[in-house]
Amino acid sequence: MQKVTTGRLFEDFTLGQRLVHAVPRTLHGGDIALYMALTGERPPLASSTELARSLGFMREVVPELLVFHIVFGKSVPDVSHNATANLGYADVRFLRPVYPGDTLIAESEVIGLREVSSGDAGVVYVRTRGTNQKGQDVVTFVRWVLIPKREAADRTRPAPSTVPHLPSAVTADRLPVADAMNLQRFRDLAWAFGGAARWDDYAAGERLDHPDAMTIEEADHVQATRLYHNTAQVHFDARAMAESRFGRRIVYGGHVISVAAALARNGLQTALGMAAWNGGAHVAPTFAGDTLRAFTEVVERAELPGRSDVGALRLRLSAVKNVGATELPNVPSLLSGTKDPRLVLELDYWALLPRR
Repeated sequence: MQKVTTGRLFEDFTLGQRLVHAVPRTLHGGDIALYMALTGERPPLASSTELARSLGFMREVVPELLVFHIVFGKSVPDVSHNATANLGYADVRFLRPVYPGDTLIAESEVIGLREVSSGDAGVVYVRTRGTNQKGQDVVTFVRWVLIPKREAADRTRPAPSTVPHLPSAVTADRLPVADAMNLQRFRDLAWAFGGAARWDDYAAGERLDHPDAMTIEEADHVQATRLYHNTAQVHFDARAMAESRFGRRIVYGGHVISVAAALARNGLQTALGMAAWNGGAHVAPTFAGDTLRAFTEVVERAELPGRSDVGALRLRLSAVKNVGATELPNVPSLLSGTKDPRLVLELDYWALLPRR
């Protein structure tokens, strides 16, 4: 009987394999408070019980990114404990609110396998679902990771190669909006969000250069990763990483996403939450000591079926490192075809905003 686990290598995955992840996690207000302290995120509906109740929710809502990180973290020991890179995300949907007291459970299915040309590693595609204590899906997503092989490729036998077809975007008709959300009182409560702009005030092609910056602290990113039960050693083992090509620990990409989202709050103050991600990529690694700034491009606006009070903005959030405030307007988007080495994150997502 094997008592100690060291994580899977590429050969340990099979197409259709189902992985049920330990350990179930009940979220509390303390998790929200610590998450905000470590990332700077401050979603209004997570910050105030009474504000959330006034807009139809049972109580304060756990931030969507915290839900994502917890479910993602559950999958790490079984999927990406030995991964050398998390390559991308697709079809991420936040399906219903999570409240303090809810218990999250995660499981994944292997939906694709592809050996890389060097033969010493492979890409594993998984679809992960997080459910609550009622068995209801709260978040689902696809991600793909680069995982070393136990042995170099045997060229005498074909390597597995199945790449799943993934949607390029989550269409507006698939965007989840909480049935509980009731914005009848929003006009009177708009002051609590700290901004006046609503869905109607944004235009496709508009760019928001968020003025604030945050330097990543070693203690913060490591503690945040522990909060999510993420065990990937590239974030923790300083001695091993000193001998890697990076020479030091890598900041968990989800921490970068949360810091970037916190910086983007200035300019998107009335955002009610994330509905979905169309895709995302960690373009370059982030390390402790790097200073992050962010800018957002408005890709499109979409009306939502059956809702005249809330609309969706498709946004492209970019995070850059070690760029001064005066330089930020001159940093282009990677998705426009420019591979700027200062870019560390591109996240294409849908946000929900109140309409006038």
